[in-house]
Amino acid sequence: MGLKRIQMIAVLLSFLLFLSACTKQKTEVAGNEIEDQSLDILTESGLPIVKEPITLNMFVKRRPAAAEDWNDVLVFNKYEELSNIEVKWEMTPQDGLEEKRNLLLSSGGKLPDALHSAEIPNIDILKYGEQGTFIRLNDLIEEHAPNLTKLFAENPEIKKGLTFPDGNIYSFPLIASEDFTSYRMGARPWFKRDWLDALDMDVPETLDEFYQYLKAVKETDLLGDGSNREVPFGANSMDHLVNWLKGSFGLGNRGTAHPYIDMDPKEEKLRFIPTSPEYKEMLEYINKLYSEKLIEENIFTIEHNNYLANGSEGLYGSTIYWSTESAFGVGEDDYDSGIALKGPDGDQLYSNFYPTLSGIQGFVITKDNQYPAATVRWVDHFFSDEGAKLYYLGVEGETYEETPDGGYKFLDEITNNPDGLTLSQAISKYLTYPNGGAPGIIKKEFFQGTENLPALIEAAEKNEPFFIQETWPAFTFTSEESKKMASLSADIEKYVEEMRDKFISGNVSFSEWDKYVKTIEDMRLSEYMNIQEEAYKRYKNN
Repeated sequence: MGLKRIQMIAVLLSFLLFLSACTKQKTEVAGNEIEDQSLDILTESGLPIVKEPITLNMFVKRRPAAAEDWNDVLVFNKYEELSNIEVKWEMTPQDGLEEKRNLLLSSGGKLPDALHSAEIPNIDILKYGEQGTFIRLNDLIEEHAPNLTKLFAENPEIKKGLTFPDGNIYSFPLIASEDFTSYRMGARPWFKRDWLDALDMDVPETLDEFYQYLKAVKETDLLGDGSNREVPFGANSMDHLVNWLKGSFGLGNRGTAHPYIDMDPKEEKLRFIPTSPEYKEMLEYINKLYSEKLIEENIFTIEHNNYLANGSEGLYGSTIYWSTESAFGVGEDDYDSGIALKGPDGDQLYSNFYPTLSGIQGFVITKDNQYPAATVRWVDHFFSDEGAKLYYLGVEGETYEETPDGGYKFLDEITNNPDGLTLSQAISKYLTYPNGGAPGIIKKEFFQGTENLPALIEAAEKNEPFFIQETWPAFTFTSEESKKMASLSADIEKYVEEMRDKFISGNVSFSEWDKYVKTIEDMRLSEYMNIQEEAYKRYKNN
């Protein structure tokens, strides 16, 4: 009996150990538990991530500027060595991405382990999250993503913007470091320096000074050839001018993620920007510039290449773009950066400012992933300094070197490629960041894009006093709200954009303003705003 009893206890202990292992290897997905085969082979922290090599399959969007095949590119070859995780990439061209992604997710077939920078709309993240196609990440992030968790603690707005109304997180974001203001301010104003000198003018600081400068450019033969080809202001989109001037009228005071709503400072409630008196006043000002031919006449339709050609010829007295140096091939001193202009009521905001949470569609993990915890560790690395450095710089001695002042720069093979490759082409041989939209954090000290050029850093420093103090990320909606918003925003926002250009160009008179406002109200604007209000309340209370 004693022997049998011992044998029974041994069997029972074995069974309990088995149950414990099974419990340990479970990850919850949409209320159901799935086995996580990575839990027993995870290292405690850091790199490598797993003790034994594993392979993940990932679907990824590819833009033309990115490497053609990520299965053999330096950044991920190196990360495979460091992490012990091989990734097999399924490259999907940008053209046709939406169709292929939707087919993949709705076909019912086996899914890749993750979708990387696949530009999944927020509404689809929620839809497939609720269905269980994308796994719930709340607990996994808390347990296996120390770098992202640290960023949550440092900036709670990130977690708030990432959390859906059901309380769940289904994706990893793209984050811009809070202090990287040159990146966050996007396209910025520029003024042709030798024309300012010739006119004995300074960079404009007010709306009136801007008007006077444009008028002087139009009336002066600054090219010196009598051709009258000088363009006082030109851009590749009217959006740039509108986004810059909004702040002069106190508009857009919560940043670029919300082009149609902000906070009404008079009433401390959400405001629909395009029906406000301040918005009308802004359009009247821009209409004045356009009607006096101070703005490039074909700004509504100009091709990007034509814009670049005009800039290269030195025809623009002012423009708004990320970098005239890189776009026009001019010297860094040829254009002087501008600032937010003071408006009629004293407003002087640089409201064209991006939130730190740049997007929430960077990375999702699917229900067919057998290694969720390891996958979370894999992507979380890119939210650390070490991971950001690898992603944006590569490998020391192979792609970059440290400078005497403690900074970093790409090697000559990239910046002065012997095969005649452009900087972007040379970078894409080693790194994948030109693809855009990847999960992780963009940090000033590692990022080598145009936003780190001296002239752009100076532009950001000039505008520091005018940056808005609170930026909202894009709101998340419930499934029901998303369906309603899809219809409401399609009608309302399309009409707003059409009428904006008609008012500016003079094709519609401002005597029609009340009719325009009434038309928008009849498109169920109140319902549109009620949904925004609910989303805003949830965001604040998350």
